[in-house]
Amino acid sequence: MVDQTDLPNLQSHLRASLRQYPDFPKPGILFEDILPIFASPTLHATLLQALEMHVQSTHPPTLTPPFAGVDVVVGLEARGFLFGPSLALKLGAGFVPVRKAGKLPGECVRVAYEKEYGTDWFEMQVGAIKPGQRVLVVDDIIATGGSAKATGELVEMLGGVLVEYVFILELDFLKGREKLKAPVYTLLKRHEEGEEEEEEEGVDK
Repeated sequence: MVDQTDLPNLQSHLRASLRQYPDFPKPGILFEDILPIFASPTLHATLLQALEMHVQSTHPPTLTPPFAGVDVVVGLEARGFLFGPSLALKLGAGFVPVRKAGKLPGECVRVAYEKEYGTDWFEMQVGAIKPGQRVLVVDDIIATGGSAKATGELVEMLGGVLVEYVFILELDFLKGREKLKAPVYTLLKRHEEGEEEEEEEGVDK
């Protein structure tokens, strides 16, 4: 585990690795690409170390009730799948995916969220989270907060206790965290005014 004093250095390395693409996927949008982090084993390990360090210090496991810690890491489709399972392993927690409607088998709970071109739905399998389990939600970017808010609603529908949202990057000028009922932690931020970033699939983050 890295020391807390190393965090600014880790953040600097991660921020420098991101690529920016102006006018993608449409004019006026500056797209922040996190994928170079996962192309480098060193950067990938740095990301996981930084996130694990934060979670373990913020939600340390205890031997007495309420036991604290994190029981389940929930990752949003699709980039939350890139690091959510690995972080869950490091924390000794389970991993549960949130997917767009129609992609999960069995009985599911569903929540609608708004994106630029209309309404979409997220789903989670019934029973994936047990009542009372402490849940950490992870994704790559928080912009307007719509998809993260929908995920938190799914967690609560299944009886989970939402302890925190964790993101790699925050576009803080879009004020997405104001929509979320649990604490929010982001490794990196972009402060300048601008239009909202979008995933290739058009998810309103």
